[in-house]
Amino acid sequence: MKTSDFTATILVDQTPKEVFDAFNNVRGWWSENIEGGTDKLDDEFTYHYQDIHYCKIKLIEVVPDQKVVWLVLDNYFKFTNDKSEWIGTKVIFDISQQNGQTVATFTHEGLVPQYECFEICREAWTNYVKYSLRNLITTGEGQPSGKDHDEFDVQMVEKWRLDQ
Repeated sequence: MKTSDFTATILVDQTPKEVFDAFNNVRGWWSENIEGGTDKLDDEFTYHYQDIHYCKIKLIEVVPDQKVVWLVLDNYFKFTNDKSEWIGTKVIFDISQQNGQTVATFTHEGLVPQYECFEICREAWTNYVKYSLRNLITTGEGQPSGKDHDEFDVQMVEKWRLDQ
Protein backbone atom coordinates (compact mmCIF):
# COMPACT_ATOMS: atom_id res chain seq x y z
CA MET A 1 0.00 0.00 0.00
CA LYS A 2 1.46 3.33 -1.06
CA THR A 3 1.36 6.11 1.48
CA SER A 4 1.04 9.78 0.67
CA ASP A 5 2.80 10.91 3.86
CA PHE A 6 5.89 13.03 3.26
CA THR A 7 9.06 10.90 3.28
CA ALA A 8 12.71 11.73 2.59
CA THR A 9 15.59 9.26 2.69
CA ILE A 10 19.33 9.86 2.84
CA LEU A 11 22.19 7.37 2.60
CA VAL A 12 25.45 8.14 4.40
CA ASP A 13 28.71 6.45 5.34
CA GLN A 14 28.46 7.39 9.02
CA THR A 15 27.37 4.93 11.72
CA PRO A 16 23.79 4.58 12.95
CA LYS A 17 24.90 6.19 16.23
CA GLU A 18 26.29 9.24 14.41
CA VAL A 19 23.05 9.56 12.41
CA PHE A 20 20.92 9.15 15.56
CA ASP A 21 22.95 11.76 17.44
CA ALA A 22 22.72 14.22 14.53
CA PHE A 23 18.95 13.82 14.22
CA ASN A 24 18.51 14.47 17.95
CA ASN A 25 20.57 17.66 17.57
CA VAL A 26 17.46 19.42 16.26
CA ARG A 27 19.03 22.88 16.75
CA GLY A 28 21.90 21.76 14.51
CA TRP A 29 19.81 20.91 11.43
CA TRP A 30 16.25 22.31 11.74
CA SER A 31 16.27 25.53 13.72
CA GLU A 32 18.05 27.43 16.43
CA ASN A 33 14.54 28.50 17.54
CA ILE A 34 14.01 25.32 19.56
CA GLU A 35 13.27 25.43 23.27
CA GLY A 36 13.29 22.30 25.41
CA GLY A 37 14.81 18.84 25.30
CA THR A 38 15.08 17.00 21.98
CA ASP A 39 16.74 13.66 22.70
CA LYS A 40 15.04 11.70 25.50
CA LEU A 41 11.73 9.87 25.73
CA ASP A 42 8.95 12.23 26.87
CA ASP A 43 11.05 15.36 26.16
CA GLU A 44 8.94 18.22 24.83
CA PHE A 45 10.17 21.10 22.76
CA THR A 46 8.75 24.05 20.91
CA TYR A 47 9.73 25.48 17.56
CA HIS A 48 8.79 28.95 16.40
CA TYR A 49 9.57 31.12 13.45
CA GLN A 50 8.49 34.74 13.94
CA ASP A 51 4.67 34.82 13.94
CA ILE A 52 4.52 32.47 10.94
CA HIS A 53 4.90 29.00 12.47
CA TYR A 54 4.81 27.54 15.97
CA CYS A 55 4.65 23.91 17.07
CA LYS A 56 5.01 21.90 20.25
CA ILE A 57 6.46 18.39 19.92
CA LYS A 58 6.86 15.44 22.28
CA LEU A 59 9.25 12.52 21.83
CA ILE A 60 7.06 9.43 22.15
CA GLU A 61 9.55 6.78 21.03
CA VAL A 62 13.34 6.75 21.26
CA VAL A 63 15.30 3.62 20.33
CA PRO A 64 19.01 4.48 20.34
CA ASP A 65 20.64 4.24 16.92
CA GLN A 66 17.37 2.96 15.35
CA LYS A 67 14.34 5.19 15.68
CA VAL A 68 12.88 8.44 17.02
CA VAL A 69 9.20 9.41 16.90
CA TRP A 70 7.85 12.89 17.59
CA LEU A 71 4.16 13.64 18.19
CA VAL A 72 2.99 17.14 17.26
CA LEU A 73 0.94 18.31 20.25
CA ASP A 74 0.19 21.83 19.06
CA ASN A 75 0.71 23.77 15.87
CA TYR A 76 -0.04 27.13 14.30
CA PHE A 77 0.51 28.33 10.74
CA LYS A 78 -0.15 31.95 9.91
CA PHE A 79 -0.30 31.22 6.19
CA THR A 80 -3.05 28.55 6.13
CA ASN A 81 -6.79 28.74 6.65
CA ASP A 82 -6.62 25.76 9.01
CA LYS A 83 -4.13 27.10 11.55
CA SER A 84 -3.86 23.73 13.29
CA GLU A 85 -2.54 21.53 10.48
CA TRP A 86 0.07 19.09 11.86
CA ILE A 87 -1.66 18.58 15.25
CA GLY A 88 -1.66 14.84 15.93
CA THR A 89 0.80 14.07 13.14
CA LYS A 90 4.02 12.17 13.81
CA VAL A 91 7.56 12.76 12.62
CA ILE A 92 9.31 9.40 12.39
CA PHE A 93 13.03 8.96 11.91
CA ASP A 94 14.13 5.40 11.10
CA ILE A 95 17.74 4.28 10.87
CA SER A 96 18.88 1.08 9.20
CA GLN A 97 21.95 -0.27 7.42
CA GLN A 98 22.29 -1.33 3.81
CA ASN A 99 25.43 -2.51 2.02
CA GLY A 100 27.73 -0.98 4.65
CA GLN A 101 25.98 2.41 4.66
CA THR A 102 23.42 3.94 6.98
CA VAL A 103 19.93 4.66 5.66
CA ALA A 104 18.07 7.48 7.40
CA THR A 105 14.36 7.70 6.56
CA PHE A 106 12.39 10.75 7.67
CA THR A 107 8.59 10.45 7.49
CA HIS A 108 6.10 13.10 8.51
CA GLU A 109 3.14 10.78 9.02
CA GLY A 110 -0.04 12.76 8.44
CA LEU A 111 1.59 15.45 6.30
CA VAL A 112 -0.35 14.60 3.14
CA PRO A 113 -1.07 16.38 -0.16
CA GLN A 114 -4.57 17.26 1.06
CA TYR A 115 -3.05 19.61 3.64
CA GLU A 116 -2.98 23.26 2.66
CA CYS A 117 0.62 23.51 3.90
CA PHE A 118 1.79 20.38 2.05
CA GLU A 119 3.82 22.01 -0.73
CA ILE A 120 5.64 24.52 1.46
CA CYS A 121 6.19 21.94 4.20
CA ARG A 122 7.41 19.35 1.67
CA GLU A 123 9.95 21.81 0.28
CA ALA A 124 11.09 22.91 3.72
CA TRP A 125 11.45 19.37 5.10
CA THR A 126 13.26 18.29 1.93
CA ASN A 127 15.77 21.11 2.41
CA TYR A 128 16.24 20.42 6.10
CA VAL A 129 16.60 16.64 5.73
CA LYS A 130 18.42 16.19 2.41
CA TYR A 131 20.79 19.13 2.88
CA SER A 132 20.98 20.43 6.43
CA LEU A 133 20.67 17.11 8.29
CA ARG A 134 22.84 15.30 5.73
CA ASN A 135 25.54 17.97 6.14
CA LEU A 136 25.31 17.79 9.92
CA ILE A 137 25.80 14.01 9.71
CA THR A 138 28.61 14.08 7.14
CA THR A 139 30.51 17.29 8.02
CA GLY A 140 29.37 18.16 11.53
CA GLU A 141 27.72 21.37 10.38
CA GLY A 142 24.08 21.72 9.33
CA GLN A 143 22.22 24.75 8.01
CA PRO A 144 19.39 25.29 10.51
CA SER A 145 17.23 28.37 10.33
CA GLY A 146 18.67 31.03 12.60
CA LYS A 147 17.27 32.80 15.62
CA ASP A 148 16.85 35.99 13.64
CA HIS A 149 16.04 36.54 9.98
CA ASP A 150 16.28 33.42 7.82
CA GLU A 151 16.13 34.01 4.09
CA PHE A 152 15.16 30.44 3.18
CA ASP A 153 12.03 30.47 5.37
CA VAL A 154 11.01 33.92 4.10
CA GLN A 155 11.44 32.82 0.48
CA MET A 156 9.41 29.65 1.11
CA VAL A 157 6.47 31.55 2.61
CA GLU A 158 6.54 34.18 -0.13
CA LYS A 159 6.65 31.50 -2.83
CA TRP A 160 3.71 29.74 -1.21
CA ARG A 161 1.69 32.98 -1.05
CA LEU A 162 2.37 33.72 -4.74
CA ASP A 163 1.33 30.19 -5.77
CA GLN A 164 -2.07 30.52 -4.07
